Amino acid sequence: MRNILSPPKVMTFSATDPTGGAGLQADILTLASMYCHPISITTAITVQDTKGVESVVPLDAQLLKQQAMTVLNDVSVSVFKLGLLGSLENIKTVSNILTSYPDIPVVIDPILTSGRGDILMNEEMKEAMIRLLFPKATLITPNSIEVRKLVCNGNESFENVSIKAGINRLFNLGCRNILVTGGHEKTKAILNTLYLENGESIPYETERFFDEYHGSGCTLASAIAGFCAQDYSLEEAVNEAMHFTSLALKNAFNIGEGQLIPDRFHWIFNNSSNLEDEESNNPTRH
Repeated sequence: MRNILSPPKVMTFSATDPTGGAGLQADILTLASMYCHPISITTAITVQDTKGVESVVPLDAQLLKQQAMTVLNDVSVSVFKLGLLGSLENIKTVSNILTSYPDIPVVIDPILTSGRGDILMNEEMKEAMIRLLFPKATLITPNSIEVRKLVCNGNESFENVSIKAGINRLFNLGCRNILVTGGHEKTKAILNTLYLENGESIPYETERFFDEYHGSGCTLASAIAGFCAQDYSLEEAVNEAMHFTSLALKNAFNIGEGQLIPDRFHWIFNNSSNLEDEESNNPTRH
């Protein structure tokens, strides 16, 4: 009998995406590609295509809890990854679940809008996420616009908030580590920065591609969770996840009239091409 090592288990809380570009499907594809086993907890059902989100129907919070606790009573999970939670009640429920498992690392992708700009989280939900979930997170992964929007108060315009001010406010609100992605900034390459609780900041530069992508943030956050589950340090996990995501975007494909879908299994094609090249150079190989 073969002794097959069990892959690390990552529990993801997110909404469905029928296109397979973002949400729960993006989590599953990314984690499976990395030889992690996804434990998928549905938080909401969405109606969307590659152009935008038409509607979000949150699941009942009690059903969410039953999904998660039934698995957690049976399976040892290495990392939690949080995406779109869908409702204030679901945010509170997930917070209670995380409180019961304080030793499991948590990666949060704080999704406020779709790529088209559809609003996916109201102010009450945003405040609850910041108050209840951020202090429990090992890492949050906002983009540069989300950093500004997360900390805006009252009638303050997010455009008047600097990244530095946003980061300082988030730390004051209880965040431990923050990865800010710079895809929305006007720079030649994409500059992402990891801000650590010890005060250190680590810049990561990645190639900029000029198409629009559906699920790039979900892919990155899931990949970080996957590498953390494989015992990489946070800094190593972020670095490896950025490389993984960059290649997924470089090999992205089109399934509709909107944004491209990241190819989370890009390595299969690349490995096949390398193998074909090697075989052509070694015709006696069997």
